[in-house]
Amino acid sequence: MTGRALSIEVVLTLLAETQPRIAALTADFDEAQLSTRPAQNAWSANDVLAHLRACADVWGGCIARILDEDKPTIRAVNPRSWIKKTDYLDLPFQPSLRAFTAQRAELLAVLQPLSAQDWSRAATVIGGGRPLELTVTSYAQRLARHEPQHVKQIARAVKGA
Repeated sequence: MTGRALSIEVVLTLLAETQPRIAALTADFDEAQLSTRPAQNAWSANDVLAHLRACADVWGGCIARILDEDKPTIRAVNPRSWIKKTDYLDLPFQPSLRAFTAQRAELLAVLQPLSAQDWSRAATVIGGGRPLELTVTSYAQRLARHEPQHVKQIARAVKGA
């Protein structure tokens, strides 16, 4: 699902599907199983959820800032660095999933009513090489493309637990 642009409708659908898919995949597992890594260097379901939350924090935060400010300049933040500033990896799975669910509902409530012009709002992103112009659309597409592979990763993690 990389390369081509996703329509706004597809982006919204994919973003809305992530949390229910994770909930369905993990419903029959206890905390110990959700925190168990299926292999030595693999991520547990809880690790994957923590990563998804960090991505949602960073990229969702950029969306919010673009919508709140006219053409902001944003310093790039890697979600893998951001997660180290949180307690996401230490939280139990179900409370973390509830927080992700609330965060996703808030993001969708912001995105769904946007006009085409709002989706095109942009920021200059610095600190990761040459400055880039990224839009609400590009950040939302990034989330929508990124999450399905991690949902599959959760499925593999619980299968191996």
